[in-house]
Amino acid sequence: MILVTGGTGLVGAHLLLHLAQNDEKLKALYRNNTSILKTKALFEQFKKADLFASIEWVQGDLNDIPALEIAFENCKTVYHCAALISFDFAEEGRMRKVNIEGTANMVNLSLAFGVEKFCYVSSIAALGDLKENETIITEESEWNQEKTHSDYAISKYGAEMEIWRAQQEGLPCIIVNPGVILGSGFWNSASGEIFTKIKKGMPFYTLGSTGFVAVDDLVNVMILLMKSSISGERFTIISENIDFKTLSKWIAQDLKVKPPYLYANPLMTSLAWRLDWFLSKLLFKKRILSKFMAVALHESGIFSNKKLTSTITYSFKSIRSSIKEISSRY
Repeated sequence: MILVTGGTGLVGAHLLLHLAQNDEKLKALYRNNTSILKTKALFEQFKKADLFASIEWVQGDLNDIPALEIAFENCKTVYHCAALISFDFAEEGRMRKVNIEGTANMVNLSLAFGVEKFCYVSSIAALGDLKENETIITEESEWNQEKTHSDYAISKYGAEMEIWRAQQEGLPCIIVNPGVILGSGFWNSASGEIFTKIKKGMPFYTLGSTGFVAVDDLVNVMILLMKSSISGERFTIISENIDFKTLSKWIAQDLKVKPPYLYANPLMTSLAWRLDWFLSKLLFKKRILSKFMAVALHESGIFSNKKLTSTITYSFKSIRSSIKEISSRY
């Protein structure tokens, strides 16, 4: 039996859909009934409602040990997709609790229950930093403690340390470091918000870039790696490096709306995150733009998937075709 955490999020829900279509016996962790409805809706969107009914759901969270013990019963494979994603400084403590301590709980129980293989979904944010004269970030790039990283990146890096510790203690592990994950069904969270904002007429664009991957490609690669004999490795999972302006234009074209047309320069985004901070304090609202997000919008990160493509045979879909497909389901 396979255990999936984060089954009510973008990656976990699509992973459950793919695994269920392969007739796998599945357990999934969930926090509340409302969150499950999003995954159920995804299955219905793909006309697979009958497969959704075959999943055994266990209520709990990553720091609820008794619930986790129930979830781990009879499970030999674990996909750990759950994480708290936030760029709000106020959520630093909770993010460390979920992402680092929660991952430690997952690998400790995997060792205790005799799990045969463990896959952890990390992020390109946890990859290392470029040295002078380097231009491409790979799995070998070293994490520079002297550089400033977002709390989210630090929490994912810390979680990876728990994975490597478990690997040394005898748990076969795989880490995947996906870029920005594009997929349908979760339009008010993660990358789905990009589609929603552009649909509503977002006027601003920036000239930064990063690595992107379709969620279908990500989960396919995860399944291939878990079915292989590979362990003790991590892989950058991206299809292409795309600039934000081009991505926004493609999404707008496919949603048949006006593309963002105003360039938000670094000064504008710098003022915007400060205004967002002030309004969040004044109105008790959740932050929508942090300092790290504002900086990242102008950075041009180039990520390589060469390690993966030289290890397994897999052809990624183009981001352009992925956006067309996702937009058709909006």
